[in-house]
Amino acid sequence: MSTTTEREESRTVVVRGQQVRVVVRPSRGTFADAPPLLLCNGIGASLEVLQPLVDALHPDRGVVRFDVPGVGGSPLPRAPYTMAMLASWLGAVVTELGVGRFDVLGLSWGGGLAQQLAFHCPRRVRKMVLVATGTGSLMIPARPEVLGKMMTPRRHRDPAYAARIAGELYGGTLRSDPERGAALLHQARPVGPKRGYFYQLAAGFGWSSLPALPFLRQPTLVLAGDDDPIIPVVNAHLMARLIPRSQLHVYHGGHLAVLTESDELVPVIERFLKD
Repeated sequence: MSTTTEREESRTVVVRGQQVRVVVRPSRGTFADAPPLLLCNGIGASLEVLQPLVDALHPDRGVVRFDVPGVGGSPLPRAPYTMAMLASWLGAVVTELGVGRFDVLGLSWGGGLAQQLAFHCPRRVRKMVLVATGTGSLMIPARPEVLGKMMTPRRHRDPAYAARIAGELYGGTLRSDPERGAALLHQARPVGPKRGYFYQLAAGFGWSSLPALPFLRQPTLVLAGDDDPIIPVVNAHLMARLIPRSQLHVYHGGHLAVLTESDELVPVIERFLKD
């Protein structure tokens, strides 16, 4: 059982007319004055999926995570949104929580949101961690058969299907243990409507950070797996080359290694955030 969830507070706040479910772990001890870490999740995934990462972080580090509108416990927005709109709204959510400066970690689709947030709030985002992510529509794409599976939320709603495709879709250790990937995606949680997934997909269409990466000023850690079917590792090399103050760490593993092998990768993240 997690040793950190006892300190986490789950609540619902309303920002710009949109309800959002958030879970906040307050900073304490040696991290009392450190900026909290905001976690931006992958497409279709509720905040519970991030629990292995949260548990592996230093227990005194403040952490904020949330369900994107239309996913998990956050109701659908009134209309579809762009990545820029979502980043602006997320900045307001963090303000509503009483947070000034913060670090941000984005996983997969959430890495795009993290990049947009860094552009939108350059003085508030102190450091950025980009995990298994790319630059949006202008990137080296996955194979067509992998992209096809990403076009539907079925893996989030059908555990048997998730187990069947987890190895091919996520790579790494899930190739030999796909049931672990299915269990990760299907932890007890509220289920969002299918439309929420498609809103996330739509937000990524036509969006790209590629032209703006040279203008990012935040120190950035780029984490990428050498067996990631969704985001080929060449994208991480490109991002690290373009972001001025970046570090690249390529690990042996797949798309979800930061969750399935947290004990290996979280120390890399902690060292970066501490420096």
